[in-house]
Amino acid sequence: MFARTSALVFVPQCGQVRNMATLKDITIRLKSIKNIQKITKSMKMVAAAKYARAERQLKPARVYGSGALALYEKAEIKAPEDKASKHLIIGVSSDRGLCGAIHSGVAKAIKAEIANLSKSGKEVMVVNVGDKLRGLLHKTHGKHIMLNCKEVGRKPPTFTDASIIATELLNSGYEFDQGSIIYNRFRSVISYKTDNKPVFSIDTIANSESMGIYDDIDADVLRNYQEFALVNIIYFGMKESTTSEQSARMTAMDSASKNASEMIDKLTLTFNRTRQAVITKELIEIISGAAALT
Repeated sequence: MFARTSALVFVPQCGQVRNMATLKDITIRLKSIKNIQKITKSMKMVAAAKYARAERQLKPARVYGSGALALYEKAEIKAPEDKASKHLIIGVSSDRGLCGAIHSGVAKAIKAEIANLSKSGKEVMVVNVGDKLRGLLHKTHGKHIMLNCKEVGRKPPTFTDASIIATELLNSGYEFDQGSIIYNRFRSVISYKTDNKPVFSIDTIANSESMGIYDDIDADVLRNYQEFALVNIIYFGMKESTTSEQSARMTAMDSASKNASEMIDKLTLTFNRTRQAVITKELIEIISGAAALT
């Protein structure tokens, strides 16, 4: 008799504690998602401000890139297929994430380029501008990495940053015949495209057939121009990638905020239904107990 009474008292207590714990879990999760939503909204506002600044700085930076590539296009400089055995790839990304697939797109393009050039029997070396790109390529293509450049993306890129990267590349001692810089080309706020631009060594430019029409260009002038053009192309690629990254981060944070709003709505509905079920169950128990007493 005593055991039966203890069982009757224990069962409703167990059910009541279970429902209260469920409501408490939902409340904690709601609070955490609301905090995450505040963070994503703040990050979206910061990215929007940085994007506006990067877009303003992109227009004058494009002049550097088009000017550096003008000689390659007008003189029709191309590396001979039989002599171009060493290829250099400069990949431009940054050290920061939370911006969608903007870094993986550049890494995918570099991997495809390495595979195509390796099949042709060419030696390929990679210069990583940004730590995110190094992390994506280190495990599978670590033997091709020649130089890693960190501390990129925390501040807007400057011409000095591009000069440092170009100086490290030229002082590395790697004599490449032909190369390319792979970066994200900015198209609009919601669109970017992975693109590449050619890079040539001083020997390839000097030995080009079309350079014979420029009789008054000596070796020193040509070397200075090649080094300056390399800095300009790197600076152009960094500016394009920075603008694309900020626009992608702004879009990603906006999507994260919308997803958080949907989760908050669903959890609020679940919380209200669960609370209503608990209240209804307690009312039924009270009514049943009162009916039993009468």
